[in-house]
Amino acid sequence: MEIEEQDVHCSTERKSHHSDKMKSNLLTRLNRIEGQIRGVKGMIERDTYCDDVLTQLSAIQSALNSVGKLLLEGHMRSCVVERIQEGELEVIDELLVTVKKLMK
Repeated sequence: MEIEEQDVHCSTERKSHHSDKMKSNLLTRLNRIEGQIRGVKGMIERDTYCDDVLTQLSAIQSALNSVGKLLLEGHMRSCVVERIQEGELEVIDELLVTVKKLMK
């Protein structure tokens, strides 16, 4: 899924402003992930076979990665570009730290 440049804008207060469409998309994904986590808790309470639980955990991790990718793309297309244009080149170091965290 590709994000339009106008979907996220960061101000000098370092606050994101997601479009209503993007915010709805992110919240829908996060609600689904929240439900999946509750489902895994239930599986553990019911002593579900470990491989089945691990499969669900893998799906949750993939869904979280997708949310992270959407946020990162929006951040790079707007916040990072905006700060570079304003001469705040330290945003590159900040971005590299964030990418390293996401790649763990």
